[in-house]
Amino acid sequence: MPQMMPINWFFSFFFFIGIFIIFMIMNFYMFNYKIDIKKKNINSLFDKKIFWKW
Repeated sequence: MPQMMPINWFFSFFFFIGIFIIFMIMNFYMFNYKIDIKKKNINSLFDKKIFWKW
């Protein structure tokens, strides 16, 4: 239906933004978990340097 197209666009946009935010959060936590495994020091939260992949 033509009158439903903006609602579908908004739904698709927010769905994509939600999936992207969830992906970024999971990528951030997995990257920090790998750093913790390499350092094996829990108290090294302040000397971490986060390098993004892009």
